[in-house]
Amino acid sequence: QSLIRWDPVGHAEDELAAIGKVALCAFSLGGHGFKLCAIMDWLHNLIWHNGELFGVAWSVWKLIGWLGNTVFFARFFVQWYVTEKKKRVVVPVAFWWLSLAGSLLMLAYSLHKRDSVFIFAYIFTWIPYIRNLIIHRRHEEAHTDCSGCGKSCPPQSNFCPNCGARLIPATS
Repeated sequence: QSLIRWDPVGHAEDELAAIGKVALCAFSLGGHGFKLCAIMDWLHNLIWHNGELFGVAWSVWKLIGWLGNTVFFARFFVQWYVTEKKKRVVVPVAFWWLSLAGSLLMLAYSLHKRDSVFIFAYIFTWIPYIRNLIIHRRHEEAHTDCSGCGKSCPPQSNFCPNCGARLIPATS
């Protein structure tokens, strides 16, 4: 059995110094110190092990990949929140923007990795996202302003849903 052990950063540490740290920790925290120190060591090794955060060798490209995953996953929460708020199924425009941003980040990462399966999974996903954003923009531009209350009214409405005033159709 060696008298030297390696800590997660990679520096040699004398076993007596390690025992001293545990004893100091136990002394400073009363009777629960050893358990707390053991838990803290376990958490530290779980999060930071062999010079890697969560067991991942981080790089700029790894960060881009994880950012893409996070952005793409965030659209789930946006859609869920809006649906719960409106008490009906809704796909908000933020859903499409998050889909587009997340899939483009994932495409960039997959191109860097040169993984054909991964590339094919994201190469065409941006098409429906952009199409849905275009449709949404056209729909918003087609709204008519009510002369009675000034609110925006849905396209092809004959009457304002807010005040009931007759809408004058826009001339093109």
